[in-house]
Amino acid sequence: MAGCALHSMIVENSFKEDKLKEVESIAETYSYAPIKAALNFGYLVRKDYTLFLEKKGYSILDVRNEEIDGTYINECDIQHLNSYLYLPLRKDTDGSLLVAAADPLDEKLINTLYVKFKIPIKTLAASDLDIIWMAHKLRGEFYVKEAVFSLMRKDPASSGLTTFTNGQLISIFSAIAIILVLLVVFFVPTVTVLNLLASVFFLFSILFKLFLALKGSMAELHEPVSKEDIAKVKNETLPIYTILLPVYKEDKLIRKLIWNLRSLDYPKSKLDVKLLIEEDDDKTLNAVRELDFPANFEVIVVPFHMPKTKPKACNYGLFFSRGEYLTIYDAEDVPDSNQLKKVVVLFRKLPEDFVVIQGALNYFNKNENILTRMFTLEYSYWFDYMLPGLETLDVPIPLGGTSNHFKLDKLIELGAWDPFNVTEDADLGVRVYDKGFKIGVANSTTLEEANNEFFNWIRQRSRWIKGYMQTYLVHMRNPVKLIRRIGWQGFFGFNFFIGGTSFTFLLYPILLLFFVLYLIFNFVGIRQLFPDWVLYVSIFNFIAGNVLMVYINMLAVFKRRYYELILFALLNPIYWLMHSRAAYKGLWQLITKPFYWEKTNHGLTKVGSTTTSVTT
Repeated sequence: MAGCALHSMIVENSFKEDKLKEVESIAETYSYAPIKAALNFGYLVRKDYTLFLEKKGYSILDVRNEEIDGTYINECDIQHLNSYLYLPLRKDTDGSLLVAAADPLDEKLINTLYVKFKIPIKTLAASDLDIIWMAHKLRGEFYVKEAVFSLMRKDPASSGLTTFTNGQLISIFSAIAIILVLLVVFFVPTVTVLNLLASVFFLFSILFKLFLALKGSMAELHEPVSKEDIAKVKNETLPIYTILLPVYKEDKLIRKLIWNLRSLDYPKSKLDVKLLIEEDDDKTLNAVRELDFPANFEVIVVPFHMPKTKPKACNYGLFFSRGEYLTIYDAEDVPDSNQLKKVVVLFRKLPEDFVVIQGALNYFNKNENILTRMFTLEYSYWFDYMLPGLETLDVPIPLGGTSNHFKLDKLIELGAWDPFNVTEDADLGVRVYDKGFKIGVANSTTLEEANNEFFNWIRQRSRWIKGYMQTYLVHMRNPVKLIRRIGWQGFFGFNFFIGGTSFTFLLYPILLLFFVLYLIFNFVGIRQLFPDWVLYVSIFNFIAGNVLMVYINMLAVFKRRYYELILFALLNPIYWLMHSRAAYKGLWQLITKPFYWEKTNHGLTKVGSTTTSVTT
């Protein structure tokens, strides 16, 4: 190999010679410059490398403030700039081309650029992070536009860019008009029918969730991937695995993120980890720059483009992903150490039409306060019982926001994530079934931080519920075609799980108010308006629904033996009121600003993390 900085560092004993072959092998596998392989796979600390260059007489150029002649950089592909860490600047006074390079000693790069531009090359030392930032900012426009508009162009019926279609608006306003006319002409019968329909729908939605939970509980009787299966896996047979880490102003969690990644039991050289940083997020970029220990990830800078959402960043990261499989983790996630191997084994066991595997999510700060306890109960029944129940019924599964694992080629075939949907993974889960593929559920858990503050929880939950509403509207644009694609069983499951979840939260405070007015205050007007049998049916449905949800929450503790949480399930009626507040906020935002990403503060917990607040 031609001379490079790593060779010089070996001579000066600041880099171990026995590691050079490993770095060269990684560089060849990923088509990277050796210095990029060394920095991205944890062989070098950026601070140490900077000191080495300064000792060699190089001053580190601030390329973000340099004059750049677009003539030369426009001839370069961003993939090559990103992989070989260089940036053509301008002609020098002597006629040579000034090139900022993370490795100014890389003779192979210098020769390549000489052949390309046919003029002498003069290299200047620059930070790899600054080069990446400039390269993506200047040459990433095509890719970021593809990240935003590709799904809309290829499959407009699946894009959430249009919130309400003309047909949906006509249907909604026609229904409202009909109900208003009926209220004027036949007030008592209309109110009676609406009350009955609402209460029956509420109870039926809860019964469906109970049915799913009971079906999902049967999954406890077997283990899809056993310890013996994992022990048989040979590292040399494992494929390259891409991990996307979308972050925004998470400078305080970078160190924790790195340590969590180090716990993964997977060959380091086969982990293609992408830290996706927004162009305006200098805080996180500088946190990476200041690390005083090696980090095993590649920084990808996402150029500015609206909407500013997590799915847009992930779509952009796909253009630079090299794995056979791909997953997403959030900055605070702590996945099972063997989760990636489990997924590889499970994919190899399952039929080819399984293109996604969802891992379970739970919380490491479950006992911090009442809210985190309720959140843990909810996630436990959702991921441990509901999703396995949906899998056994072969109906659409709304994916969680993290620890979902994809076959990369199939993910791209599906159009990846919808950047206009604020609950992008739930939407993608439905689209998987819509396109004839299937989702599996892995017996592996990722721990994350439960929201421990009321208003922060409302912001997060309103975004989730708004995303469910978006997903429902997108896939119900043509109900007849949806039935043809996923069948009556899938259609039923979609309506009661995706549509019913949001609608139930919106109904809940209305039914609660009706119950309170009748049962506590016993208003005479209510008794005159409704026959007693209607009141009894409505109240029974409301009470039964709440009792069943309390029971489902209690059921959630057994699989993980969280027995100390069982009595907190009694607080579910209050917890549902919080959901209702978030649902109405989400509904309002769906109408006024559908693509707005309601930000959630992380790092607030005092359990297993710092108290510093960051935003994602």
